[in-house]
Amino acid sequence: MVRTSRTGSSLLGRRRLLRAGSVLLLAGLALATSARADDAKVRISRQPGFVYLPAVLAEQHKLIEKHAKAAGLGDVTVEWVNLTSGAAGNDALLSGNIDIVDSGSTNMLLLNDRTRGDVKGLCGVGSTPMLLLTRNPDVKTLGDFSAKDKIALPSVKVSSQAVLLQIAAKTAFGPENATKLDPLTVQLGHPDAVAALASPHNEVNSHFSLPPFQQRELQDPAIHKVLNSYELVGEPVSNAIFYARTGWFNRNPKLAAAIVAAIDEANAAIAKDPLQAAKDYVAATKEKTPPETLVEIMKEPGTNFSTTPYGIMLQARHFYAMKTIKAEPKDWKDTFFPIVHNLPGK
Repeated sequence: MVRTSRTGSSLLGRRRLLRAGSVLLLAGLALATSARADDAKVRISRQPGFVYLPAVLAEQHKLIEKHAKAAGLGDVTVEWVNLTSGAAGNDALLSGNIDIVDSGSTNMLLLNDRTRGDVKGLCGVGSTPMLLLTRNPDVKTLGDFSAKDKIALPSVKVSSQAVLLQIAAKTAFGPENATKLDPLTVQLGHPDAVAALASPHNEVNSHFSLPPFQQRELQDPAIHKVLNSYELVGEPVSNAIFYARTGWFNRNPKLAAAIVAAIDEANAAIAKDPLQAAKDYVAATKEKTPPETLVEIMKEPGTNFSTTPYGIMLQARHFYAMKTIKAEPKDWKDTFFPIVHNLPGK
């Protein structure tokens, strides 16, 4: 019979306890990792403009942080990055400097195609009519523009304004002339375009604008409207959506849902008290437009703050016809994550 000394028995017991403790520790770490699979920080870009109102409210009232905590994610840090164009947002997304872009749906469609579906829409944010304005008194229709005119856009060829300008040109001059006005376009952020349009000596004398900048520009009697995007296509177009890379979405299922819920809450607040939402926007952005004017913008046909994406296929079909993208989506859901597939997008 083999005898074990008390000392050996004690050492064996300690080893067993240590092994058991290690198993429990690893199990606890696994549970903690499982409970906190999502990132503790998310970086979101945003551009200037009233169409981004839900995102502004989400930042001001920390709605993403609120819904993330309710989902069991603890304290999530949300970093908002201000950019002047969707092109800058796309570069930042692809380089890994931000996680989510808030920009026009055309910029998402472009990346969705070029990354073969790696970039997709997360949810809609807002839709507002966009006005093509000019200070050239001789320009009353698209056919009046000439080589002496320069039209400011947030991004040439690929922004929502650029695409709608091409659609307008197709309507006015025929499908073969969709790019007729493209040589007149220049890339300029909305605030800079406002300043350019206000100066009679600036070569940029026209601007495909966005609320509230277009309302401010129209206060100048020398500036007038040439085109209304909503009247052109007859439907809302989401010129602000959230989009992200597939890797981020798959890694952050709860956080993605919290972000959509935050935008839904912001939209509900806008519908419930438009004036307060407008006041919050002015306070957050230091915008000079009176809140009452912003409320009037909310009432305009084509203005819609919703997580439902609108006008996606309209723009996708145009991109495909222009060979800007190689693959034509068969449905708007092909370019969005499943989290919003239950919504009546188009």
